[in-house]
Amino acid sequence: MSKVSPVLVWFRRDFRLHDNPMLRAAQDSGRPIIPIFILDEIVETYGSAPKWRLEEAIKYFQNTLEGLGSKLIVRKGHSLTVLNDLLAETGATSVYWARAYDPRSIARDKKIKSVLKQQTIEVKSFKGFLVFEPWLAKTKAGTFFKVYSPMWRALQELHVESEVDEVTELKVPEYWPASVSLNELKLSDGMGRGAKIVKHHSNIGEKQALKRLYHFIGTKIDQYKAKRDFLDENYTSGLSENLTWGEVSARRMWFLAESSKKLGDRGAEHFQKEIAWREFAYHLSYHTPEIEDQNWRQNWDNFPWKDDCDEANKWRQGRTGEPLIDAAMRELYITGKMHNRARMLVASYLTKHLLIDWRVGKAWFEETLIDWDPASNAMGWQWVAGCGPDAAPYFRIFNPKGQAEKFDAKEIYQKKYLDNGSEVSVSARSFYKAIPKSWNLSPEDSYPEPMIDLKVGRERALSAYKTLQSENN
Repeated sequence: MSKVSPVLVWFRRDFRLHDNPMLRAAQDSGRPIIPIFILDEIVETYGSAPKWRLEEAIKYFQNTLEGLGSKLIVRKGHSLTVLNDLLAETGATSVYWARAYDPRSIARDKKIKSVLKQQTIEVKSFKGFLVFEPWLAKTKAGTFFKVYSPMWRALQELHVESEVDEVTELKVPEYWPASVSLNELKLSDGMGRGAKIVKHHSNIGEKQALKRLYHFIGTKIDQYKAKRDFLDENYTSGLSENLTWGEVSARRMWFLAESSKKLGDRGAEHFQKEIAWREFAYHLSYHTPEIEDQNWRQNWDNFPWKDDCDEANKWRQGRTGEPLIDAAMRELYITGKMHNRARMLVASYLTKHLLIDWRVGKAWFEETLIDWDPASNAMGWQWVAGCGPDAAPYFRIFNPKGQAEKFDAKEIYQKKYLDNGSEVSVSARSFYKAIPKSWNLSPEDSYPEPMIDLKVGRERALSAYKTLQSENN
């Protein structure tokens, strides 16, 4: 291997300079570095909102690299083919990437690593966007965890490696390969007119991510546990989209929370637990990849889920007749995100009151969330539906009205996202500017009647669950 041969550094979900082991290793090698992004067979499967948000992450990171005198080479095609083309064009003899942990990405990376090594190309994978690698936490029996609480306890016994130094310079190659324009990838096309609305609510790029993180640690983390579930207050970190695209390091979040815990901030440990919940999702995705599209508990395979239908469409459009559910679904379309409490409520309503397959809801989140995360999305839907790991008990059926009284007592959240007669908020009006025209909805439409009586829906769900239980006994 020539000491002057370039290194291809393949960016997927790691658009930052701080605590980026892959990029720091490339800098420390002293070799020329060619940063690359590939619109490959995995990225092609992303939904409209994730693709749009990915494009925004790339745009920002392109400017970041230019500030270091470097650039990001953009290509489109099958990943192995594109990598081979770039290796031939540049004379690079090494490929670096940060590990991905979802089943499809793992399969892709294993194949690429095998083929390139046969070609005597050095392939190095580095720690990705997690605090702990999914295989590290083990039960006393040496197996993987199926329940969150004991895994949380086990994680506290594991050493967390220190952050790597921030990248400050990147040696440029003598020759830059051709790059396609980001516009040519058409990543944002699926968002249509909604892109302008959602962007207003986005927090894009490493600089903004770190700014938000430090603000949260300095002003909100103490009250995080006590107030995070209240829809009418703003006590979440707001970092989900940045974490998804690697604009902020999960390890930095963990260490800052650890420091806050030592200072006595009451919500710090709970914030760490939420980070660990995401780690649990990837732990399960790694060990049981079927969680993405099959009932994790196989005894649920006979549950009488309904497929996609008109009721599901009304749920997607925020027209169920349940104000809190509709407000949450409209928040999703307006902002590309949804309050975590609200995610549980809309998932419970779809899978329990309406008895619609959790995969219908999972697919909609895949399409519309700018903070979409494959592992967290799959586990979250199965957890609420009752068929997943560490699942909510089958009889835990959230009542939207009761939840509204508890977590949005003054209806601040509902009024923000729903029509309210003559006093329609800016956010509520922007919903109609974001949605597809084919939905044929307008602020003048009367608010719909509830699709189902909440008591009737609850009793129907309980009956179905009890029947399933008796069949499995």
